[in-house]
Amino acid sequence: MAQTQRIPVVAGLLLAAGGGRRLGGRPKALLEHRGRPLVEHAARVLRDGGCGPVHVVLGAAAPQVRMRADLSGYAVTVNPDWEEGMGSSLRAGLDALAATDADAALVLLVDQPGIGAAAVARVRSAYRSRAALAAGAYDGERGHPVMFGADRWADVAAAAVGDQGARAYLRAHREAITLVECADVARAFDIDTVEDLAHLD
Repeated sequence: MAQTQRIPVVAGLLLAAGGGRRLGGRPKALLEHRGRPLVEHAARVLRDGGCGPVHVVLGAAAPQVRMRADLSGYAVTVNPDWEEGMGSSLRAGLDALAATDADAALVLLVDQPGIGAAAVARVRSAYRSRAALAAGAYDGERGHPVMFGADRWADVAAAAVGDQGARAYLRAHREAITLVECADVARAFDIDTVEDLAHLD
């Protein structure tokens, strides 16, 4: 009897630990978008884009985020070292996923509400193996979301320091990245400054 092939597990990994230093110390996860905390919106984008399970990494104001945002149905990791920068949150998230059967992690940042489920689904569809490396592209320029096959997690985590996240790793492995054009379905802006809040509704 032919063995049924296992469907690859592409987990969603939402980095939502930032304290919003340039936003006057307003944690990004709690910024309001369409009447709900931004973290809720972003976690749903990962789920609706076909990722599962979805892991959310919190940091700044984690107790308030848990209280105000409905994160039921998602795995939540609190990064105690969130002030060290995004790299520590990426490490915490990949560490949590290492205990699961996920074949890849699709990473989304909480402060990019212009990236929706359509872009997530496109990047997810680039999965070929546990060595996968893919990223959303905007007019040919690499952006988010980014997908890392499980075989790459240890090296990604080792290179994730400070606020760089996976930038150094991606630069070093530029030739291996499958770029997935998303400019027609997503906008890759960040909510970093008070002026950027105009993007939220």
